[in-house]
Amino acid sequence: MDRTETADRREERFEQAVGVADRFLVNIEQAVHGKPREIKLVLAALACEGHVLLEDVPGTAKTVLARAIAQTVEGATPSRIQCTPDLQPTDVTGLSVYNQQSRDFEFRQGPIFANIVLVDEVNRAMPKTQSALLEAMAERQVTVDGVTRILPEPFLVLATQNPIELEGTFPLPEAQLDRFFLKTALGYPGAEEEIGIVREQRSGHPLKHVEPAVSLAEIETLQHAVEAVYVNHLLERWIIDLVRTTRELESVAIGASVRGSLALEKAARAWALLHDRDYVVPEDVEELFLPVIGHRILFTPAFLVEVRRLGWPETLTQFRARCLESCPRPQADLAGEVVPIQTT
Repeated sequence: MDRTETADRREERFEQAVGVADRFLVNIEQAVHGKPREIKLVLAALACEGHVLLEDVPGTAKTVLARAIAQTVEGATPSRIQCTPDLQPTDVTGLSVYNQQSRDFEFRQGPIFANIVLVDEVNRAMPKTQSALLEAMAERQVTVDGVTRILPEPFLVLATQNPIELEGTFPLPEAQLDRFFLKTALGYPGAEEEIGIVREQRSGHPLKHVEPAVSLAEIETLQHAVEAVYVNHLLERWIIDLVRTTRELESVAIGASVRGSLALEKAARAWALLHDRDYVVPEDVEELFLPVIGHRILFTPAFLVEVRRLGWPETLTQFRARCLESCPRPQADLAGEVVPIQTT
């Protein structure tokens, strides 16, 4: 009887989490049109307590997405950090200021102390300032003047960078790229969506219609539900083997780290939940492989020649195909047992 009650309670929590995700997605799509997959990716990162790097050209609703997320979560505090070469680390974390009345130093929080933080054009900040984000993103805390302060929950960093204008920028080092749970791009909307956007904004920005749809407590429920999504042990092994494959290909100088394995497994569970499943299937892993792993790879100079010829999207697609060819997915046999495909 206890087991039945436990199973029923688990199913109830799962349905609650799915409902939270559905309300979240519907609410965001009021402001960001025609990008359901990209919004799901960001929600998956939030559900996994990760951070997102958006590499895209200006004018593709990156800021709108961040503001829509903050407005969707009731009680969430948004902030924006506009990165420039003269931005200092204390402009991000905050600093201690002398109070003449109390004759003592008091800490004034920086914009990193928020639930949804948009770090705009992160690659325009100097490396010293970029490094100020590392502790916050990895450990959800900030240390200033020897004092460690905990950041609010939930905590989501949406960092953007422009892949076109590279003059006056400082490329993110591999260690910092590895801190991002996934990387994606919104891209331009389709023709019909763009016509709708133009007509819609004649009477004002759609953000004014975005009302809170979920609470901070419901986001926590969503995060806990991800932990309960089932991953078959063979799929679990396949995820590890896929990540390890990235370290063995001739075209790769440095493959994905263990953090990549952790992120891919957790992202697959979140993706399953967002598709109303309490179990992971191989398609989840294949769908998320590039968003989660692609930015963690350092390619060899010889392979970068192919990048210049084909472009990044096509090159990464070929890289994904090579990984899946070297490490094919498990599949079910006629007896109903899951077995790995045997390669010849």
